[in-house]
Amino acid sequence: MATEPLAEEMVGTCVDSHGSAIGMPQLCFDWFPNQIFWLVITLVVIFFVLSRVALPRIAAVLAERQGTITNDLSAAEDLKRQAVEAEDAYNKALADARAQAQQIAAEARAEIQAELDVAMKKADEEIAAKAAESEKAISDIRASAMESIEAVAKDTTGAIVAALGGKADASDVDAAVTGQLKG
Repeated sequence: MATEPLAEEMVGTCVDSHGSAIGMPQLCFDWFPNQIFWLVITLVVIFFVLSRVALPRIAAVLAERQGTITNDLSAAEDLKRQAVEAEDAYNKALADARAQAQQIAAEARAEIQAELDVAMKKADEEIAAKAAESEKAISDIRASAMESIEAVAKDTTGAIVAALGGKADASDVDAAVTGQLKG
C-alpha cells in the first residue's frame, strides 16, 4: 500500500498517524520555512500594491487637501483684508455723514434763527403799533372820561345846589367845577 509509507513520512511532531495536525499548525516548527516563504511573498505583494496604487492615491488626496486648505487660508486672508477695508470705508463714510449732518443742522439753525429774528422784529413792530393805537385809544378814553366827569360834575353840582334850595347860575357852576378840577 502506497498510502502507508506516505502516512509514515508525514508522521512527525506536527501530524499524527492519521495525517491530522496536532495542535495549531502555525506553531509547528517543521512548517516554519514554508510559512515564512509565503509570509515574505504576501508582504512583498502588499508592499507593491500599497506603494504603487494606494499610497499614490492617498498622497494625491493629501496634496489636494493641503492645496484646498492653503487656498482657503489665502482666500480668508483676502476676505479679512477686504472686511477691514470695508469697515474703514464705512467708518469714514459715517464720520463724513455725521459732519455733513452737523453742518446741515447748523445751517438749519442759522436759517431758523434768521427767520425767527425777522418774525420777532415784525411781531415787535406789530406790538409797538398796537401799543401806540392802544395808548391813543386810552388817551382818547381818558379825555372823553374827563369831559364826561366835568359834565357830570357840573350837572350834579347844579342839582345839589337846586336841591338845597339855592339858585345856581350855569356860569358860576362851570367856574366852581373847573376850579375844583384844576386843583
